Amino acid sequence: MTKLVWDQVGQRFYETGVDRGVLYLPNSQGVYDTGHAWNGLTAVTESPSGAESNPQYADNIKYLNLVSAEEFNGTIEAFTYPDAFAACDGTATPVAGVSVGQQARKTFGLSYRTRIGNDVDGTDHGYKLHLIYGALAAPSEKAYNTINDSPEAITFSWEISTTPVDAGEELKPTATLTIDSTKVSKARLTALEEALYGTVGTDPRLPLPTEVFEMLAGDDVNEVVPTRPTQAGNTVTIPTTTGVVYRINGVEVTGAVEIEEDTLVTATPAAGYKFPTVTDADWLFEYDPEA
Repeated sequence: MTKLVWDQVGQRFYETGVDRGVLYLPNSQGVYDTGHAWNGLTAVTESPSGAESNPQYADNIKYLNLVSAEEFNGTIEAFTYPDAFAACDGTATPVAGVSVGQQARKTFGLSYRTRIGNDVDGTDHGYKLHLIYGALAAPSEKAYNTINDSPEAITFSWEISTTPVDAGEELKPTATLTIDSTKVSKARLTALEEALYGTVGTDPRLPLPTEVFEMLAGDDVNEVVPTRPTQAGNTVTIPTTTGVVYRINGVEVTGAVEIEEDTLVTATPAAGYKFPTVTDADWLFEYDPEA
């Protein structure tokens, strides 16, 4: 057993801030294929509810606890919002520059980032990505005040409720995911962020939970193609290929080696590498006695 130690250097963690907000609108198939940068985001308050205990009694004792379903709600606060959010806020634009309220509200997805800090790196230690699905904004209050000697920008606020989406066979449907940058592969996290924020050639989108799991599963690997050995007589020269291990009868070999008839040289990926094939099967080189 290891003795517990508190407040070690580098272990004093905290969370702060909110930035990189993105609004996602779903298409008719429920795929969040359109993203819009949300500037001026000031706060996102997560307010889960439910999961309340409902005790059941039998035989004059507390027999069991039934727990109600859990729901994810929240509040978004911002100085402004993307034009695309108008439809989510119950506003239609029949004519450019004219907004009509009290219309049907569209659901949306949201992503934002919070910072992870510690006593060594400050707020640069890492961050968390928060993904929200199936959000629906409720009507909100907007207070317009006269400009005075202490002017303040108007802060808009929306309360949101959510409808969970599928999270795979082994998990219950969910409306929220949180990804910790300090605990996932950097390369795989980059691939997720390229999907969330878009690239020069691709539009930003919000992957559904099952796709996020696939994107972040496993370790970093690099694809490598083995180079075929060359043969002169019964001498085979094993090439030097980074990320590939060549073996004869299970023994690792390098350089020029003499082999006998019916001998196979096998190549397998080294740790951290893979062959770009469906099965990653061994790659074989068969000795040719006529060479």
